[in-house]
Amino acid sequence: MNRTRIVAGNWKMNKSYEEGRDLAKAIAENLQPSETVVVLAPPFIHLRGVAAIAEGVSNLHVAAQNCHQENSGAYTGEISAPMVRSTGAEYVILGHSERRQYFGEDGPLLADKVKAALAAGLKPIFCCGEPLEIREAGAHVALVVEQLEASVFDLSPEDFAKVVIAYEPVWAIGTGRTASPEQAQDMHKEIRDAIAKKYGRDLAQQTSILYGGSCKASNAPELFSQPDVDGGLIGGASLDTKEFMAIIGSFPA
Repeated sequence: MNRTRIVAGNWKMNKSYEEGRDLAKAIAENLQPSETVVVLAPPFIHLRGVAAIAEGVSNLHVAAQNCHQENSGAYTGEISAPMVRSTGAEYVILGHSERRQYFGEDGPLLADKVKAALAAGLKPIFCCGEPLEIREAGAHVALVVEQLEASVFDLSPEDFAKVVIAYEPVWAIGTGRTASPEQAQDMHKEIRDAIAKKYGRDLAQQTSILYGGSCKASNAPELFSQPDVDGGLIGGASLDTKEFMAIIGSFPA
């Protein structure tokens, strides 16, 4: 089954307004029409501007890096899912390891965020993954399945079909370490098997699962050639146009 190939660039807390506009323009100008979906996830200040740049490029889309679980209210400094959607963004990253680590986001909170995003018409890119001590203890599969069960496995099949999963080995984010293609494939298959157990094989085979752990142009071709790796959630390498374009072009023919 042909699943949607996705390369998403998570800019994190980088780029001034002008720098972000220039980066988005450079990517848009260099992107060739293809079946690969490219998603840019800049900071909130860039959403409308990047969405405007992406409007003329058929396979270029925009994501927020987070959203609040409530639609409105006295939540100073927060951005709701309807507000994100109003910018023209179509996706939102939820459950990133940095949000879990630095802001204490847990399964029940993320479940509320996922539902809020779906209700607003956004497609969640839901992140899951294990820290080094869990990997070394051999408990990584159990933890990742637990993260899925806590936040997305209570969705209806119709809603779950709108979710993109991003597996991020936390020990490989920003460390320069990368899961081997075999390690990535093993975990992606475990995730797909868990989805199949919950929702059935057909829906599992339709779900795009991205790899997010120090993916760059040099290792993307081998990672993307794995049968259950459908693309990448790219961090630092997405801030460099040439590197990011090389990653986009890394899928096997």
